[in-house]
Amino acid sequence: MTAATVLVFDGHCGFCTRAVAWLLRLDRRHRLIPLPYQLPGVPQRYGLAPDDCRTAAWTFTPDGRWFRGAGAINAALATAVGNRLPLWIYRLPVIRWAQDAAYDWIARNRRLFPGVTPWCSAHPDAGGDADTPPLLEGRVRRRGR
Repeated sequence: MTAATVLVFDGHCGFCTRAVAWLLRLDRRHRLIPLPYQLPGVPQRYGLAPDDCRTAAWTFTPDGRWFRGAGAINAALATAVGNRLPLWIYRLPVIRWAQDAAYDWIARNRRLFPGVTPWCSAHPDAGGDADTPPLLEGRVRRRGR
């Protein structure tokens, strides 16, 4: 199995859960592992404080790089589509500034945006195993159709 990229996100946020579901639909090779930071041990495993997780998404790549906020979303998108173009575009200074500003505003106001049932509400009994959250288990079942 190829090492995967991990996306740590807010599982209490319907907008965030919707964005993760969109990324998973794009990820046909199953290289992205989304983990709600509310799962026991997730923030600690990645060296994050809960406040870090409340303010931004985080992505950790198999080669040891990490990204926060807009960079994390671009890294997750690059992983999902199997193409580094989103990260290349994000490196352009004006693009980075605009995406960071937009991400920070959206993150502060994310409760105002439409979403789906937040991951933690849809999986209230998921407290135990942060390695295989039910979000991924359902994805593996769909694969066999």
